Order: sequence, then C-alpha cells, then structure tokens
Amino acid sequence: MKNNKKVNGCLDGIKVIDISRLYPGPFCTMVLADNGAEVIAIEDKRFKSDNLFLSNLYRNKKHITLNLKKTKGKEAFFKLIQDADVIVEGFRPGVADKLGVGYNDVSKVNPRVVYLSLSGYGQNGPFRDRAGHDVNYLSYAGVLDLIGMKDGPPCIPGIQIADVVGAIYGVIGILMALLARESTGEGQYIDVSLTDTVLSMTGLVLFFKNLTQKNPRRSDFLLSHRYACYNTYETSDGRAIAIGAVERRFWEEICKFFGCEEYISLQYDDNKRQEIIDFFRQKFRQKTLEEWKEQLKDVDCCWSEVLHYEEALEHPLFKFREMVVSLQDKDGNSRVNLGNPLKFSKNPGGIRTPPVQFGENTFEILTRLGYTPQEIEDII
Repeated sequence: MKNNKKVNGCLDGIKVIDISRLYPGPFCTMVLADNGAEVIAIEDKRFKSDNLFLSNLYRNKKHITLNLKKTKGKEAFFKLIQDADVIVEGFRPGVADKLGVGYNDVSKVNPRVVYLSLSGYGQNGPFRDRAGHDVNYLSYAGVLDLIGMKDGPPCIPGIQIADVVGAIYGVIGILMALLARESTGEGQYIDVSLTDTVLSMTGLVLFFKNLTQKNPRRSDFLLSHRYACYNTYETSDGRAIAIGAVERRFWEEICKFFGCEEYISLQYDDNKRQEIIDFFRQKFRQKTLEEWKEQLKDVDCCWSEVLHYEEALEHPLFKFREMVVSLQDKDGNSRVNLGNPLKFSKNPGGIRTPPVQFGENTFEILTRLGYTPQEIEDII
C-alpha cells in the first residue's frame, strides 16, 4: 500500500481528540483515523518512560505532549477542542473531571462534542474505582472460565479480547452519537465498560444455557470441544486442524469422507460423543497437516488449518484482502502493519501516514494554535 495514496474515508472532516493511552482508547481512535477522521492524540510526556506507547496504533494520527495539570496546558487543550467532534478518554472514573477536562467542562465550551469514556468497570457501580486489565474483565464476565481444557485451570487468551471489543463498542457509540447529533444538534456523553462489553459477547452461551437448562462448563459445551463436529485435532506432525461442522450438511460431508456414515445421525448424541471424538482424534493423527490440507481441499465441511501467528501474517488470504501491508516509516524502513478490515465501495479508508513517534507533532500543532516555542516548552 502506497503512503501517498489519497484516502478520504467515511469520516473525512471529523476531528477527534484522544487523551487516552495504552490499548483500548488508542485502538478505538485508530479505527476512526483509518476511516478518514483527523485524530490528535495527547499524552503527558511523563508517560514516555513507561515504554507503553504502542506505536502501531498511531498510524494516520498526530501525537502531541501536553501537561493537563498545568493551567496553560489545560488552556491549550480547550483551544484544541473548540472545533472537535469527538473526545476519547481512558482514565479511571473521575480523573478527567479532577483534571478539569471531563464531559461537563468540555460540553460548556463545545456542546456539540461527542465524549467517550472507556473504563474497566464503568463510570458507576461497585467496581468503579477498581484497577484491572483484560484478564480481570474476562474473569468477571464469566468468559475466562470457559477458555482452556476442562481438567486444568482457565487459559488466558493470547489477544486482548476485552480491550478490543470495548474499543469497537466505543467506535459504534461514537458513530451513533454523531448520527444523533445530525438531528439534535447536540453531542452527548458515552460510558463504555470493557467488562460490560465482554459480557455482551456471551449471548450464544446464554441461549444454550436457557435451552438446555445446564450451566456451560469449560471445554464441555456445544461450541467448545463437547462434540466431535466442533473441535480441534492434532496431526501426526504436532500441528492442528479445526473442524466447525455444526450444521448437519457439513457433518455429513466429513463423515462420508472418513467412511463413518453411522455417526451422521449421532452428531449430538451424548452417549456416543466420546467414542466419535476418539475416532476423529485417531484419524487425524495418521497424517501431517500438509497431507490433510491436500486431502481436505475439496471437502466442504468447515475445516481449517490452525496457523501460527507468523503464518497468518504471510497467508495469501490476508495479503489479497490487504490485511497485512508493508508500510515505510519516516526513516525509510519497511514495517509490517495490519490493514483496515472495513472495505467500503465509495469512501474507502486506509493507511495514509505511518505511525508517529511520541510527541512528534507537538510543536507543529501548538504553533498552529499561536504558541511560541518558549510557551510550548512551558505547557508540555
């Protein structure tokens, strides 16, 4: 993907001020930036030493340092937000208000602003002030207990589920509020709890709980290892294949392929389920992953090879879909970036500029607001 490609995006003309840090907030505003929004991220330079500046989340953005605890730093912030459409913050509840940059303060200056607060447990409630990370949010939502093998402790997934789904809910909330503003002329406040968003993902688990009147158990419910039709199997070379043959027609295909038609009608038979699982385990251990890929290539049964992450980055599927792209940074080095999963026919987003460095645009933006170099040094 070329850096100089002109990309407007659906959010062209929307200005976003991001005073969050770490992962959820910056991920949320990256989605907005990838789709055309102008995003200016603000961070206190004290945080630079934490080494938690996730630079790949800062493509298509500008980044400045500003000390919001200083009166003049706060004055600069309010100059920036006068024409802003969106503000995103990710402090613990109450911190933005203490700094004087909460929604009540901001909306007095800019009543049209859409203000998003992302927090672990929400702006109110018994856990309002509790610290947490992704593993904690998954725990309280009952999700972590569903991940892993049933005879062992829960497994922490290798990606930040709560952070990402919370960020995406944040994007949805922002877009809804911007749409509502078209008719009301006013912005509004959005409170997104990462833990709430994880619990909202468990709708299918709840459906089957209500249907069967049984509580889901780790690696022992419909879509988690209980039946052979939705399971993972080890191959002879220590790799794995995933089977997702939930529908009868897909289950029939794989049973016919392995010559076990007698199992077709027993797909969800609890008396036979372990026998069927053992049968497929024994079968898949007979060949390597590459051999199974060749033999299963024309079998329509919802199968997939379980890729290592580095293999996924090189896979032709994601190359073709432009989900893995090479981007040249300002030093001329080529780096791998993840692409934009939203594919629009008329207003496509994309990667316009490479990730910026911490505070890279501070003087550029504050000079534009009328500050001299000496004044800038006093407010950052």
